[in-house]
Amino acid sequence: MRSSLAYGALLQASLYTLTNASPAPTPRRVVHGEPQAPRVTGSPVDSHPSRTERYRRGLIDDVQSDIGSILGGLGSDLPSWVASGVPNFFQGFPTGDAVVSSLGLDDSQVDALPTQVLNLDPYANWTESGWNVRFHGNVYKQPNTSTEDLNRLANIFLVDTSVGELPQDQADRARNVTASIFVIQQGDVAVSPIHLDPAASQGSSGEPGGGGAVTPSGGNQTITLPYNTTVEGDFDVFVPINGDGLMAGNETNEVQRLNTHVEGASIGNSTAYLVPTTGLTVVSDIDDILRITKIYEPSQGLLNSFAKEYVPWENMPDIYANWSRSLPNTHFHYLTTTPEQVTRAYMV
Repeated sequence: MRSSLAYGALLQASLYTLTNASPAPTPRRVVHGEPQAPRVTGSPVDSHPSRTERYRRGLIDDVQSDIGSILGGLGSDLPSWVASGVPNFFQGFPTGDAVVSSLGLDDSQVDALPTQVLNLDPYANWTESGWNVRFHGNVYKQPNTSTEDLNRLANIFLVDTSVGELPQDQADRARNVTASIFVIQQGDVAVSPIHLDPAASQGSSGEPGGGGAVTPSGGNQTITLPYNTTVEGDFDVFVPINGDGLMAGNETNEVQRLNTHVEGASIGNSTAYLVPTTGLTVVSDIDDILRITKIYEPSQGLLNSFAKEYVPWENMPDIYANWSRSLPNTHFHYLTTTPEQVTRAYMV
């Protein structure tokens, strides 16, 4: 089975540079006396696994109140957030019908908008039945939202500041990210056909999916997903594919790449990674591992996620690129708490 490099190991690797770059610690004061028997120190964490804590009023309440007033016209029944932290901001976005209603669009105007597909890079695993590809993404239409509306919506996520107070490049980025969240989701539609064909390797430049990925000799095919999208426009399903021209996952340790494209979508390209049963898989967060997000400070985490450009954390991107080039048969899985809708803007 493929081994996984744990999150702690990643931190250990990334913190090595920081540790060695830090100044020498101040010598501790030595107190002479009789040796003391070790004492048990209670955990500072007050854990009550069977009890639900009532959250304290503060940042989350204020933002929730702002959302309720600003998005009231969208008709969205946003949930109450019961915990603090950036991940809880990214919940309960309005559905497509609510966005259409708030913008005053009619059916003909919506029909005229091009269909777009957020086709996330698929992962494929090997089973007794062959290769199974996890197709995952969202079908939507991008409304022509005014700058004024985008400013008001973006301000929800900019705690202690506003779009009007940001530099031009950050204001533009905040509007773009906000526009990618408030879209018209296309529910109960077929995501097909999806075309697959061999993808060229990126050589020794350090591939996003991992080093050692190869271009298969086949794999050309067209498939249809078995289910329509959910009411939120999402699709997420493993689909068996034809293995003609593809190496069996239990007979190779090389990662194979396939281009995927959803027909009829103005945007819908991605790369599928066929990961065999042996090799090395790195599972890593993006926030505060590869980029500075400060997700532990909500106001800064939101500003960095929505408005500021990508700033690498130390030299971690270089370390990962080196691993991708130098470690054979390596595959990378990346995690983030930001909404799926902002994947394209977030990864640029």
